[in-house]
Amino acid sequence: MRSIYLDHNATTPVHSEVLEEMLPYLKEKFGNASSIHSFGREAKVGLEYAREKVAKLFNCAPSEIYFTSGGTESDNLAIKGVAFANRRKGKHIITSSIEHHAVLESCKYLQKEGFEITFLPVDKYGFVDPDEFGKNIRNDTILVSIMHTNNEIGTIQPLNELANITKEKGVYFHTDAVQSAGKIPLDTEKIPIDLASISGHKIYGPKGVGAIYIRKGVRITPLAHGGHHERSRRAGTENIPGIVGLGKAAEIALRDMEDQYRHLKSLTEAFFKKLHEKIVDISLNGHSEKRIPSTLNISFKGVEGESIILSLDMKGVAVASGSACTSGSLEPSHVLSALGIDPAIAQSSIRFGFGRGNTMEDVDYVCEVLPEIIERLRSMSPIYTQAKK
Repeated sequence: MRSIYLDHNATTPVHSEVLEEMLPYLKEKFGNASSIHSFGREAKVGLEYAREKVAKLFNCAPSEIYFTSGGTESDNLAIKGVAFANRRKGKHIITSSIEHHAVLESCKYLQKEGFEITFLPVDKYGFVDPDEFGKNIRNDTILVSIMHTNNEIGTIQPLNELANITKEKGVYFHTDAVQSAGKIPLDTEKIPIDLASISGHKIYGPKGVGAIYIRKGVRITPLAHGGHHERSRRAGTENIPGIVGLGKAAEIALRDMEDQYRHLKSLTEAFFKKLHEKIVDISLNGHSEKRIPSTLNISFKGVEGESIILSLDMKGVAVASGSACTSGSLEPSHVLSALGIDPAIAQSSIRFGFGRGNTMEDVDYVCEVLPEIIERLRSMSPIYTQAKK
């Protein structure tokens, strides 16, 4: 049986070049980067070299990159850190209703701490309206957090337009770039964002490591206190092997970005075209063009998404119904609900996340087995069969 992985939004396999780069730091180069002897200095070199590589992905100064344990910590540091450091200026924060839970839960926590949060609605494609966005910025607004691309539907927000609005009003702008990093450009010299979060395991790096871009001059309070690691903004001995791996993954992502964009776009376009020809009553969630090329979120009317996942898994195909962080939830996706999609349709949605290792043969195989699965599941669905009568 074939084994096809189409859940790259949840995590990616470690690239062979990344693993090769990490191995010495798991073996002979094991020093603590804070130590001043040769072992420590060796680790420090790896740490700073990785920082330079991640900085190139953002086109920023290496001194503006800080390493964390992943996207969730980076989001928490950006939102809570800016909020606590700037609370004298104001206690109003703006975000969108389709953010990752790392952002939403951080904002809900701040509500309990006396902050006021505005959760902006989105349109049927998942876009934040720039005009509505601007109208919600107040004199006491200190931070806006809008993700670059959505992890479930792949919609790319008009980040430059939104960030320019906040710049004019003197408000910090944070973006969760976990799903966009390495797939589409995020140039901090061209887009005036102040903070951005990324995660290693989303770009073929290791799990348990991430980074946050913090523009020079941004006021932020650390969440972890202890030593003076990461220039006193993130205490704790650095995960040198993981950081080295993240640096290499960022280097590869930047190097291969254009080729991978074309490759993934060709796969997803062919995939949806073939599915649309073979299966009736399906719909694409999100925008058909303004999305990252790797992601397709498709609803299959009359079928439970979980049943599709399990059926495909038996055929050797791995997919998801939404964010991996909410796997097992019986509630419809908060992203699809925010788009105004009927709960029954939302529950029938599958996220197909293509990656660099996927091929057109994978597309053909899934398009061969999936129609049979949908037909079988629909034949057992009283709601769908009655609706067709």
